[in-house]
Amino acid sequence: MVDNTVAIAISMADVRAMLPELFLLAAAFTILMADLFIAQAQRSVTHWLAIASLLLTGALVWRASGDDSLARSAFGGMYIADQVAAVCKLFILGSTLLAYVYARPHLKPRGLFQGEFYTLTLFAVIGMMLLVSAGNLLSAYLGLEMLALCSYALVALNRDSPLSSEAAMKYFVLGALASGLLLYGMSMVYGATGSLDLGGIRAMSSSNLLHPDLLVFGLVFIVVGIAFKFGAAPFHAWVPDVYQGSPTGVTLFVASAPKVAAFGMAYRLLDNGFGTPALWPNWAAMLSVLAVLSLVIGNVVAIAQTNLKRMLAYSTVSHVGFLLLGIIGGGADGFAASLFYATTYSITVVAAFGLIVLLSRAGFEAEEIDDFRGLNQRSPFHAFLMLVVMASFAGVPLFVGFLAKLQVLKAVIRADALWLAIVGGLCAVVGAFYYLRVIKVMYFDKPVADAPVLGATDAGFRLVLSGNVLALIALGIFGGPLLTWCMRAVAAS
Repeated sequence: MVDNTVAIAISMADVRAMLPELFLLAAAFTILMADLFIAQAQRSVTHWLAIASLLLTGALVWRASGDDSLARSAFGGMYIADQVAAVCKLFILGSTLLAYVYARPHLKPRGLFQGEFYTLTLFAVIGMMLLVSAGNLLSAYLGLEMLALCSYALVALNRDSPLSSEAAMKYFVLGALASGLLLYGMSMVYGATGSLDLGGIRAMSSSNLLHPDLLVFGLVFIVVGIAFKFGAAPFHAWVPDVYQGSPTGVTLFVASAPKVAAFGMAYRLLDNGFGTPALWPNWAAMLSVLAVLSLVIGNVVAIAQTNLKRMLAYSTVSHVGFLLLGIIGGGADGFAASLFYATTYSITVVAAFGLIVLLSRAGFEAEEIDDFRGLNQRSPFHAFLMLVVMASFAGVPLFVGFLAKLQVLKAVIRADALWLAIVGGLCAVVGAFYYLRVIKVMYFDKPVADAPVLGATDAGFRLVLSGNVLALIALGIFGGPLLTWCMRAVAAS
């Protein structure tokens, strides 16, 4: 077997293709250094610099996606700048921007409004952008670890909270184990194919390999690594602890953007690297088991939760099951449906945690479902916003969650996996129960005597949150252009 590793000569074309990541990297380092000289009273400067960095990076990604003169592959194929990467990056940046807006009023009164939050999230975003553009196993692992290391530190941001420290330790230990398994799987794939390049792995897997079983064995470990990063059952143990233990401002970020990056990782590895007809049945069978377990365990356990953040954590496990169903569908339709699901889920979950921030105040965390009792009597408009979010999660028609689930189920049926579509449909019905319970608590239960008032948030926060939630209705009715964009991105990649 011949090692096809070659020296990579960096050209200006490579730099231009990777300009969004390089700009954000420079911005993150600038903010890191500038924050050393910014007094705590002027910490808002760091906040606005981080938002401006995300907006400018998004503009660079959008411009690059429409510039046909730019190279779509750089650094010897280690970096891919196709349309799927552009869609993922824009939603990663967008959901992170929303997380910044919603996190600020939660972190500020709790003494957590520090520059570390912004620098860690910016470096995590860079890792996610590298991950969705990975054309090589090494670049994929680099982006993944950059995201993971920043996430561990973010979860432990509140050092005085035993719950946060415990969640961070669990996340770190389990994440390190999953990363080791993923790296071990990559090493076996390299041993079987002699290549780290995803295109080379795909080409070699279509030929007569000397050790085809070694390639499949390595694929098993890679699927396990993907499942952990998604939070799929039975590798979901970290999800409820991290969601509940993290400050809500951190959970906003951890629950949204990384799910889009996890799809990008799955797309790169499974389609670009292992998307051959010979290997598709192997990873599709493994993902089928993971999808069913995620759907069943996520929905059933979520019913028993009284803590809203833990309920949303287990619901995330169930939504990952739907995301995996789209990937199982395979082909352009399946991956497009999964991409559409990941992007719409990211803006839905960030709105859900934004509403938790809205009800929270210093000394009170609106994390229990009972904290929303009688919300309609206290604030009908905000009760309506939460109703829209819960209805979208449940997949009620006219909301974007329904359209996303419909596209995934259609892709599964086209792949001749009707039984998976039936399981998904039944689990969606079960999942509607705990979402409707939140609506019932808001509209039909009486508020307790000492029910807290809405948290002190500025008009900008409320305006952005309202627009975020109303977008779930608009996309549910007029989501065709976004769905078409996802389909064209997958077809062109």
